[in-house]
Amino acid sequence: MMPLEFDLFTWTVAFCVAMVAGLVKGIVGFALPMIFISGLSIVMPPETALGALIIPAFIANGLQALRHGFALALATVKQFRMFLISGGVCLMASAQFVLMLSPEMLFLLLGFPVTFFAFWQLIKIDVFQVERSREKDILMGGIAGLIGGVSGIWGPPTVMYLTAIALPKADKIRIQGVIYGLGAVALIVAHLGSGVLHSQVLTVSALLVAPTLLGFWVGDKFQGRINQATFRRLTLCILLVAGLNLLRRGMGG
Repeated sequence: MMPLEFDLFTWTVAFCVAMVAGLVKGIVGFALPMIFISGLSIVMPPETALGALIIPAFIANGLQALRHGFALALATVKQFRMFLISGGVCLMASAQFVLMLSPEMLFLLLGFPVTFFAFWQLIKIDVFQVERSREKDILMGGIAGLIGGVSGIWGPPTVMYLTAIALPKADKIRIQGVIYGLGAVALIVAHLGSGVLHSQVLTVSALLVAPTLLGFWVGDKFQGRINQATFRRLTLCILLVAGLNLLRRGMGG
């Protein structure tokens, strides 16, 4: 079944998933790709779900990256240029293998970062503090890129590294937005080359921009009226269940 031939139920689920992903992103600033992947993979092939998240993720992360102005975003790019270059190269390389993988392997590769991130955040495992260096930027950027190319999710290694080098919270959120935004650009280029992002999947991805931005706008408006800690924990619990379901499907359950 081709993407544009999805039935009404599939499209309804896809629009709802996009809106929820945008809503959570607007409120807590993370989890958009993980919610997209976890939700869309229930009703469509995993490679289609991966392609469908790319344009909404690019736009939402761009808005987050530029929230504090273009000058600060550009300064962040310069500050983390080795992380971004390494991540981009590794993302481009790993993305080419997506269509060579079986659906079961894709479910495993999608489920692992979702499950790991949710579990790590829920039990609040302390990350060892490290001193930032050029070599660590290259290593962690490469790891994030390798994971991101095949799953569309490069948040877990990025967050772990930014936490380990003890960045102030405001800087961390801005830097995450810049890294995720530029990562989404690299993902678009990579999957145009891999064949995942063909014309029909591009259309699906474009159609999901509006509900994503609607959710993002609502979430941003309600950001200060909702108990952030409770909402964040609820989101992580849902992600953990969704990630475990992806792993179950990958293991043939």
